[in-house]
Amino acid sequence: MRNASLTIRNIPGRVLARLRERALRHRRSMQGEVLSILETAAADPAPRMSPREFLRHVQSLGISTPSEAAAMIREDRDAR
Repeated sequence: MRNASLTIRNIPGRVLARLRERALRHRRSMQGEVLSILETAAADPAPRMSPREFLRHVQSLGISTPSEAAAMIREDRDAR
């Protein structure tokens, strides 16, 4: 597989500053940090659901009120 270059233009200042901070924390160059982020994103094996599939999934859970949904989220969060 061949290597390629990528140019990103018009990066907002706050994004660039946070990226610099992140690179420093990880002791990487900016290029190394961006490459690490891209590798992680490209390796994500989780398939994404379409909005229709997501709606079907939520409906299959039998949630009928927002408070039931909030309770399920809290239960999942607290189980971690």
